[in-house]
Amino acid sequence: MTNHWRDIQNADVIIINGANPAEAHPVGFQWFLKAKLDPRRGIGRGGGAKMIHIDPRFTRTSAVSDVYARIRTGTDTAFFGGLISYVIEKNLIHHEYVKHYTNASFLVKQGFGFSEGLFSGYDPVKRTYDTATWAYEGDAPAQAAFERTQKEIVAHGQGPAGAGAGVALAKRDMQLEHPRSVFQLLKTHYARYTPEMVASITGIPADQFLEIAKIVGETGRPDKVMTVVYAVGLTHHTTGGQLIRTAAVLQLLLGNMGRPGGGMNAERGHANIQGNTDNAISWEILPGYLRIPAPGQKNLDDYVTQSAPKKFDANSWNFFGTNYRKFMVSLLKTWYGDAATDKNDYAFDYLPKPATNSSWISIYDQALKKKMEGVILSGMTATSIGPDANQVMQALANLKWLAVMDPLPTTSSEFWRRPGADPKSIQTEVFMIPTTHWIEKDGSFVNSGRWMQWKEAAITPEGARHDHWILADIYQRVKKLYAQQGGKFPAPLNALTMNYKDPLKPELDEIGQEINGFDLTTGKRMASFGALKDDGTTTAGNWIYTGSYPEAGNLSKRRAGVQDPKKNDPTGMGFYHGWAWSWPLNRRVLYNRASANLDGKAWDPSRPGIEWDPTDKKWKGDVPDYPPTMEPRDPKAWGPFIMNGEGVGRLFSSSMLDGPFPEHYEPVESPVENPLHPKQSESPVVFLYDKQGGRENRFGTVKDYPYIATSYRLTEHEHYVTQHVPALVGLQPKPFVEVPEEVAKEKGIKTGDPVRVTSKRGKLEVLAVVTKRLGGLEVNGKKVYHIGIPIHWGFVGIAADRDPTKGANWLANALTPFVGDANSRTPEFKAFLVNIEKI
Repeated sequence: MTNHWRDIQNADVIIINGANPAEAHPVGFQWFLKAKLDPRRGIGRGGGAKMIHIDPRFTRTSAVSDVYARIRTGTDTAFFGGLISYVIEKNLIHHEYVKHYTNASFLVKQGFGFSEGLFSGYDPVKRTYDTATWAYEGDAPAQAAFERTQKEIVAHGQGPAGAGAGVALAKRDMQLEHPRSVFQLLKTHYARYTPEMVASITGIPADQFLEIAKIVGETGRPDKVMTVVYAVGLTHHTTGGQLIRTAAVLQLLLGNMGRPGGGMNAERGHANIQGNTDNAISWEILPGYLRIPAPGQKNLDDYVTQSAPKKFDANSWNFFGTNYRKFMVSLLKTWYGDAATDKNDYAFDYLPKPATNSSWISIYDQALKKKMEGVILSGMTATSIGPDANQVMQALANLKWLAVMDPLPTTSSEFWRRPGADPKSIQTEVFMIPTTHWIEKDGSFVNSGRWMQWKEAAITPEGARHDHWILADIYQRVKKLYAQQGGKFPAPLNALTMNYKDPLKPELDEIGQEINGFDLTTGKRMASFGALKDDGTTTAGNWIYTGSYPEAGNLSKRRAGVQDPKKNDPTGMGFYHGWAWSWPLNRRVLYNRASANLDGKAWDPSRPGIEWDPTDKKWKGDVPDYPPTMEPRDPKAWGPFIMNGEGVGRLFSSSMLDGPFPEHYEPVESPVENPLHPKQSESPVVFLYDKQGGRENRFGTVKDYPYIATSYRLTEHEHYVTQHVPALVGLQPKPFVEVPEEVAKEKGIKTGDPVRVTSKRGKLEVLAVVTKRLGGLEVNGKKVYHIGIPIHWGFVGIAADRDPTKGANWLANALTPFVGDANSRTPEFKAFLVNIEKI
C-alpha cells in the first residue's frame, strides 16, 4: 500500500475494485465518505470526490458510490486495460510524469513479442517463460560514461562504485516514438482493449465503461488525482498479481503514484496482515522483502548478485540494490550474533535454500503425496482457508503429526472427527496447543497504511501461553535433543541468538528492539536503516522497521493526535507524523518525490506531498522518500522510484513470471473462452497442481457447472474465530449463499430454502438468500450469473453445535480449485464454476 487510510480523503476520484470497504473496513470507510463530502475534491460540476465501485455484487459500498459497475469476477485486467487504452488514445496521460517518472522511454531488446496470448520466450513443455527476451536494449555510450563516472568517484575517495557498475544501462527515447520503446509497445498491446472488447469480457456495458473512462481520464491532469483501492477480490485469482499491476500501470500513466490522494492501496483483511507480510510470513522472502537464498548460491556474493536489483539508468539511485548486502548482513548478525563473522560469510550457509516451491498450498500438495511428516499451524486453519478443502483434509490425514496453535478449536484441530469421518482410519497424531488471543497480549499491529501501532493487553491470559513463548520453548527442547542425540547440521540451531531476559519467555518489547536493530560498536539502537553496514557492526531484524525503536523509545506508542492539527499535522495533509510510526522511516506516502515536478514544485500546490525549499535547500512536507538535500535540477539527481533499478515506475516489468504487460486470461474454470485469444484462454503459466505428479483432474466445465461462484466476508463475522462468539453468531446465525433472482426463479428457489451448491470438488448444503445484489451479465454473447458464498462457517463453533448435521457441509472451500497464481501461488478463491439446486 503506497499511501495510508487517512490519505483517501485527498482523492478526486476513488476507484474501488475487488473490495467492499463499507462492510469489510467500516471504520476506515470514513475517509472515503469524507472525500465524497469535501467540496474541494472531485471533477466537473459539483463538489466531492467521485466514487466508482467495480464488483460482481451490489454492496453497501455500491450503495453510496456515484457509479456502480457489475463486473464478471476475474476480468479486472480487461477493465483496467480498457482504461489504459482509452487514456492513451484520447491523449489524457500525464505526459511530463510519464516521460520522466516511468520507463515509457526505455527501449526493449529486439526479439520481444506477443502473439495469440503468448509472450516471447514461452516453453510449452515446462509451461514457463524464459524472460531473456523481455530485457532492455543496452546503451553502450551511456554505459561507458557511467563507468567513467564510477571510476572518478572511487579515485576521489567519494565512496564505492554504485551497484550496477558493469550492468548495461538501458537505451532511451525521450520522445517516446521508437517502435520498441515501452510506451509504443504498451500502446499497441492495449489497443485491442476497446470498449466493445471490455464489454464482451467483463460484462460491463460499453456505454457505462465509457462513462467511467471519462471520469478516470480527468485525473491525468496535474491538478487532479485518483486513488485505486483493492483487496482480495483482486488478489485471489490465478492472475492476481497482474490484476493489481494493470491498475498500477494506469495510475503511472495518469501520474497518480507517489502523490497524496493517489496510489495503489490494498485493504488488508486483518489488523496485522501488513505486519505479517513485512516480516516474511511468505516462504519466498526474508524480513524486509529480501529474497530467500536459492540452491547454487555458494556465498553471500552469489546471493546479492542474483537477488539485488540491477541499475539500468545513470539517474537511478537503485537504493535496494545498493544496500541489499548491508540489509542482509545486518539480518544475519541479528539471528546468529557472534557466530556470524566475515570469515564465514556471516553464517550465510546457515540459511535454508529451498529447491522447490514451498508456499502453503504446495505444503498440502506434498502432504497429499505423503512426502510430509508433520505440520505446525500457528494462528491459521488449513482446512478453512486452503483450496479444495476435502483434499486438504486428506493431506492432513496423511501426516504423522499435526500441531495446531490457536486460542480455540478450529476445523484443522478437529478435522479427524468432522462429520462423516472415521477417526479410527486417521492415524495423524493431533496436538491442540492453546495460545493466547491477541486481546490477551501487548505488541504491535501494522495496519493497511503501514502504520505500526502498539497496543496493551486487555485481559490477563488464563490457561494459555503466548505463541512466541511456545515457539521459544520448542526451540530450547529441540536444541537440547540435538545436544543429547546429535544430528545433521546442528550449527544453525546452536548459533541462533536468544538474547532475552528470559529466553523461554521473550517480551514483545524486546523483540521490537531486536527487529529495530543495534549499532554493535556503541550498543545503542539504530535510528535509520541508512546507517546499516555490511561489516558486521550493525544488526536489524527487519531493515524496513529500523527507526521504529531508536534510543528515544518505542515510536509506535506515540499518540500525537487530532486535538491540535496545526501542531500535529502542520502540512494539513493528514500525515500526523507524531501518531505511531510508519515504515519506512515514518513516511506516509511511498515514492513521494513523484508528487513534485522536475523543479521540485508540487504538481498540485493544494496537495503537496513533498516540495523543494530553495531557501533551506531541502525537501519539506512528508518524510522524503529521497535524499533530503538532493536538489531537484541537479544533473545527477535520482529518479523518484528509488527502489527500482530503473529509478522510475515500471509500465513494463520483467520481474513478473506471466508477462511484462498484464494480459487478460480467463480463470481456470470459466463459462466462456477468452475473446482475445480463444486458443490460449487461461494463463499459460498458471500453477496447475493437477499437472504435477499425475494427480486426478478436479476441474469442472461449464456443461456441468454453469454458474460462476465468488466468495466474500461479512461485517458481522471476523473470518473464522467469531464462530465461537455468541453475540456475533447471533447476528449471522446460519450459513447461506446468495442466489440471483433469475436463477432462483428458474430453479424454484425461495429465500430460506435449503440448497446444494456443487463443484467438481465438493458441495455446500446451506440456506438460500434470493437477491438482486447479484444479476446477470452479457459476456461474449452469453448470459452468465454469479452465486455469492460467504466464507465464515465450518463444522466447529456455536452454529455447528446447534445444527443437527453438525455443519457437515458448510466449508466454502470445499468448492474452490487447487490452483495458484504463477507469481505468488495465491489460490483462485474468487472465480470458479458451480451448480445449484434446491434440496
